[in-house]
Order: sequence, then structure tokens, then C-alpha cells
Amino acid sequence: MIRLVVVLVIALLLGLGLSMGLQYDLGYIRISLGHYLVETNFWVGLVLIVGLVLLLLALAAVLRRLFHGTGVVTHWLAKSQKRKARRRTTEGLLALAEGNWPHARRKLEASAEQADTPLINYLAAAQAASEAGDHDDVDELLRKAFESTPGSDLAVGITQAQLQLNANRLEQALATLVRLRKQAPHHPFVLKLLKTVYLRLEDWRELARLLPELRKRQLGDPEELDRIERTAWHKLLQRAADECQRRDSQDLAPLTGLWDELPGSMRRDSHTISVYADMLARSGDEAQAETLLRKVLRNHWSDELIRLYGRIKGDKPDEQLLAAERWLQDRPNNPELLLALGRLSLRNQLWGKAREYFETSLHLRRSQETIAELSRLNAHMGDEEASRTLLMQGLVKETGLPDLPMPRA
Repeated sequence: MIRLVVVLVIALLLGLGLSMGLQYDLGYIRISLGHYLVETNFWVGLVLIVGLVLLLLALAAVLRRLFHGTGVVTHWLAKSQKRKARRRTTEGLLALAEGNWPHARRKLEASAEQADTPLINYLAAAQAASEAGDHDDVDELLRKAFESTPGSDLAVGITQAQLQLNANRLEQALATLVRLRKQAPHHPFVLKLLKTVYLRLEDWRELARLLPELRKRQLGDPEELDRIERTAWHKLLQRAADECQRRDSQDLAPLTGLWDELPGSMRRDSHTISVYADMLARSGDEAQAETLLRKVLRNHWSDELIRLYGRIKGDKPDEQLLAAERWLQDRPNNPELLLALGRLSLRNQLWGKAREYFETSLHLRRSQETIAELSRLNAHMGDEEASRTLLMQGLVKETGLPDLPMPRA
């Protein structure tokens, strides 16, 4: 309000001074330019000169802003380029979502330099190039992405590893992820991608080393991690057993040494124990396999292990049978244990006891394996009729034949 009053007062004073000045005749101004002659009143000439000076000053200011790149035209052109880049980026992303890889890459790469986020453009363009199979161009686009945004090396590296995985370039993906893990040892997504690469490369040793880290950081479903860990160690055990067989000797150091490396959870796992014991037996050391199984079964019962125990020949078959019969006191109705006892009785040439055990097991559960054992024993004991009857019953059950009327003999 005060400023407005001051301006009005100054305007009134100027108007008063100008009106008083106009009453005096100060002469005139005469300008001669070639054949042209301009004459005017002093006051009018003064106004024209002041106006011309102001116009020149304004024109100079406009030209100065234009020459320094911050003028209205430059600003307008920059905004126009930004709008165009946004439009092309949108078109490129839509083409990428639609699976039009060449069009997507062309739009995204062309608009990258003027885009608000060039990193996004280059990464998306690299994905389009990868889908199109242009793997050499992928690396170039990723290099531009890295150069466009400081501090983007981890994001670019992860994208590169994903694209290499998608293209089944497993060795390159592994090299990329190993480098990234050195840079960020505990990055969750890097660890997950490493798990995927090791699985696809069947690198069971490195996968087994990685799994504790995944479990510690809760990177995955616990049941899935347990399943993967079991598979990894079983594959390693099989590899060690194969190496023992290739050596063609009684040296089982590769297999037994690997067993000592297993984590405690795996050495307590019934299925893993069964796999290891079976490999020991197949490699020629049934005595060590029997000792291991007896020790485990004494404290932790497992039908899978007792089934294997009945198949293995220990150094002392009689003690092996006695150990299994002690377990029968607590599990008198366990068909797997009775089947194993029947087989251990056969090893001790106790034919009648073996037959009794097989029949009891078969009474509790009709399994093809028990039927086959009892049928074989009956045949060797001279009871051909019982052997044939059992085999027929087993065959009918196995094939799932319907219950139909049959002619009488």
C-alpha cells in the first residue's frame, strides 16, 4: 500500500513537472539524414530518444539471453526434446511389453540421451536386444547404461546376469555374479541368482557351500532349501562313489571323506544315511554300512533304514539278526522290520524262522517284495504249490485285475 502511494506521488510530480516544462518553448530538434529531414519539438524529440534507448536496451537483453543459451527459444526447444523423449520412451516400453523387440530397442535407445532416466532406457533396450538374440549389442547397451548414471554398477550388473541367464549363457552369468558378490557379498538377489546358476550348471559343490548363507538370510522357502541341500550332497556322494569304482580298489577315502564334510543336519537325515550306506555296500564295504545302520537304528528308528539293513551282509550275520530281533520287542507289528528279519534269517540259514517272518509281514501288509521273497523260499523248500499261489496273487494285485468269475479246475 505504501509503495503504491509513493509511485502515485512520483507520477503526479513528474506529470506536474512535464506540464510546466511544456509551457516553455525550448526550441526544436532538427535531424538531416541524406535527402531526409526530420524536425520536431524538443519535448517530443526527447521522448522519442528515450523510447529508442529503452528499445535498444531491451533488444540487447533478448539477444544476450539467446547467445548465452538460456533464452526463451532455447528453453522451449529443450522442453520440446524432453517431451519427445518421454513419448518415445513410453512407446518403447509398450513395445517391450508387447514383445516387439526391434521397435522397443529402437525407441528406447534413440530417446535415452534426452530421457529423464537414461539408465531405465538403456536397461530396457538391453533387454529387448537380448530377447532378439543380439548379445553383442546387449553388452554395449549395458556399458552405456553404466556410463549414463554414476553408482549404477550393481544395478547394471544384476541386469546383465539376468539377461545372461535368460539367454542360457550360464558361464558368463556365473562370472558376472561372482564379481557382483565380491562387490556386495550379502546382496539377497545376487545370492538367489547364484543359486539358480549353480543349479543349472549342476555345480553341487558350490551350491552346497552357498546354501548355509541362503538359509541364514532366509532367502527361500525352508523346505525347498532342504530339498536342494539334500540333492546337492547326494549328487556329491554319488560322484565320490563313482570315483571309488573308477579306482577299482578298496580305497573308499573319497566317499568316507565326503561323509565327514556333510553338515550335521544331513548326517542325521534318514534318506541321506540310507544313500550313503547303500553306496558303501555297493563299493564293497558292507561291514561299515551295517555298522553305521545299526548305530543309527539303535537311537533313531526309520523304516527306510531297516529295509536297507535287511539287504546288507555284515561281518557277523548272527549278531546282525540278534540286533534286529531286539528291535522287534518294541515294534512287533512293523512289516518292514519283519521283512528284514526274514532276510537276515535266510543269511543265517534259518529257513523256518525266515518263512515265519515273511508270512507275518505279509499278513500285516501285502507287498510285492514280501510276496516274492516268500514265494522264492517256498519254491526252494519244495512247496511249489504255495509258491505258485503267492506269485499269482502278487501278479493279480500288481496288474490291478478286476474281480471276475473264474472256471473251477
